Amino acid sequence: MKKNMGTTDKSIRILAAVVMVVLYYTNILSGMAAIVPGILAIVFLLTSLISFCPLYLPFGINTRKRKNK
Repeated sequence: MKKNMGTTDKSIRILAAVVMVVLYYTNILSGMAAIVPGILAIVFLLTSLISFCPLYLPFGINTRKRKNK
């Protein structure tokens, strides 16, 4: 797996995951409305930790900064 996520992208995903978790624990989201964002939060955290998003591959998206040689 070649890394394709930059620092800003990872930060936004982590922030979104934290917001979803806070909404769940404050009982703003519950039941089925909490399951989908919960799964999404887990995916956001995992992709942020490994710096790789499989959905970026088919579209050729890469948010990492390019190294100048």
